[in-house]
Amino acid sequence: MERYPFTYDPKQSFTQQAGDWIADVFYDILPESGFEVRDEQIYMAFQLERAFADKQTIFAEAGVGTGKTLVYLLYTICYARYMRKPAVIACADESLIEQLVKPEGDIAKLAQHLSLAIDARLGKSPDKYVCLVKLEDARIRDEEADLFQEIYESLPEFVHTYKPLQSFEAYGDRKHYPHMNDDQWEKINWDSFQDCFTCEKRHRCGQTLSREHYRKSGDLIICSHDFYMEHVWTYEGRKREGQLPLLPDHCAVVFDEGHLLESAGQKALTFKLKHVIFEELVIRLLEGEVRETLAVLIDEAILRSETMFEVLARQSRDIPGTDRKQVILNNRLIKEVQRFRSVLTAIEEELVFESEMYTLNDYQLRIVEEHLEMLQRALLLFEQADGLICWVTDSKDGLTLSIMPRTVKEVLREQVFKSSKIPIVFSSATLSVEGSFDYVSESLGVEQYLSFSVASPYDYAKQMQAVAPKWNEGGTFTEKMQFTAQLLERTQGKALLLFPTKEELRQFKKEMELYPALSELRFLFEGDQEISHLISAFQRDEQSVLCAVTLWEGLDVPGPSLSNVIIWSLPFPPQDPVFMAKRNASAAPFEEVDLPYMLLRLRQGMGRLIRTHGDSGIVAILSVEQEGQPAVREHIEAILPAGVQLKDSLD
Repeated sequence: MERYPFTYDPKQSFTQQAGDWIADVFYDILPESGFEVRDEQIYMAFQLERAFADKQTIFAEAGVGTGKTLVYLLYTICYARYMRKPAVIACADESLIEQLVKPEGDIAKLAQHLSLAIDARLGKSPDKYVCLVKLEDARIRDEEADLFQEIYESLPEFVHTYKPLQSFEAYGDRKHYPHMNDDQWEKINWDSFQDCFTCEKRHRCGQTLSREHYRKSGDLIICSHDFYMEHVWTYEGRKREGQLPLLPDHCAVVFDEGHLLESAGQKALTFKLKHVIFEELVIRLLEGEVRETLAVLIDEAILRSETMFEVLARQSRDIPGTDRKQVILNNRLIKEVQRFRSVLTAIEEELVFESEMYTLNDYQLRIVEEHLEMLQRALLLFEQADGLICWVTDSKDGLTLSIMPRTVKEVLREQVFKSSKIPIVFSSATLSVEGSFDYVSESLGVEQYLSFSVASPYDYAKQMQAVAPKWNEGGTFTEKMQFTAQLLERTQGKALLLFPTKEELRQFKKEMELYPALSELRFLFEGDQEISHLISAFQRDEQSVLCAVTLWEGLDVPGPSLSNVIIWSLPFPPQDPVFMAKRNASAAPFEEVDLPYMLLRLRQGMGRLIRTHGDSGIVAILSVEQEGQPAVREHIEAILPAGVQLKDSLD
């Protein structure tokens, strides 16, 4: 295989030569195969050339239909071969990954029409794989044990044996179990409380074995934002533990739908603590011959952990619309955290003596020490309340405490944008808010960057209608249901319903049985099956209706199957501890936090409708008024595509 798809002259600039070839691809090569010539792609290629040449961060805002994915794919493939390291394409979620790698996706198109062998491999997040330990428990104890027993029996033979592994076949991926709903999947998938380092099954685990495969990619590694951020935050810790980083050394990163990176960073930087897991961890130390002083401290630590969680339970308050509970800090809680930390400090000091006596397993000791160090860093934030965001969630085995620092953007700035010194591309149709990139750059901690905006080539004035009904009773749930039923009857399904929260989706699912006009339509609900399977079913069944919470971005369904996008309510950020903290830190929380977030997400949701020049349809926004904020409708009208007017009705 040729290293480059063009004749490379080492005496000239590589990025310029790559740019010239990419221009030829869009002006000559692809049009010969029936592709449309798009000046927007050439302009974007010119902009990306600067970022790759100077190893800079760039915000590449290109509207729907500009073909931005093909541009960044061509640049990253060429650059990866030049640097002899893979490039990483980090997507916001699994549905976006699917758009890239499916048989008719963009990578396959390039490979076919350019006769280009592209080595693109998936690096999926751990929670997208079966956990063999959880599966073992579920097939014995769960009320749906028969289902999990069937999955257990379908695993490759090498999983059940201790013979040398002769060959590997991919297994355990969420996509392999499309008909399982999300609740069933969560009973057997990996979660953050699984201790993979000491798991006896780790050498035959699907997610562990898959890493060996994607690490050898020559061109592209495709993963999620979550996975990339997990790689960043665990990089040093894994090296200390003698583990390889999650991703190999790479030459460039593209963040597709990059405006969502902040939430992935927050998720990765969140430390979770559960009493039963902590107890299991420290009890391991008692398996060796330890001194009595350490044994006493371990008992005290378990007691302090129990007491701290009892106080947390009393100090937590429900937050409507989310499963997170707000933690109300008081002196008693902070005092219990300090007592717990002091015992942990004493244990760490004792472990120094124990390590010198070689009475503990060295590998186990490193794991425990790493966990204790992370726990100490997290709990220390309670003594700096202005730098702390925390919440608790309920589960069958007790509360889970989640702790994260407020300074996520500072960590992003230091560990991603300043230290990496590689080209970083943020690609999306919605990176700016009313013409400014300040909201995204500020939230991510990006201080220096290039940027550009390219409008969509579609004639939205002819292709899109937009309606936002004015309600007689203020937009009650019943009014929304009645309007939705009429609209779905008018378009005979063919619709995407977008909900900001799972709670609203569940209520719609429950109440729709009361509306006979909806009974003849086929509804698909996110969470009932694996998401890419649902999307495929929606695309095949032209008159179906897809109801989702996470598909504001990434869904690409051209043609009549998606002729109607119904936005149930405006996607303002949730009233959870993360956004409460952002609001509290802002002098104008609505203007600086809530409104920009909502407008970005709303633009993405509306962007699901028109995917080709032949598409047409309706966007219905069922709530545009915000109490005390009469200007919201004006802001929404300002972000509509050129020529589209927001009407009160479709009559």
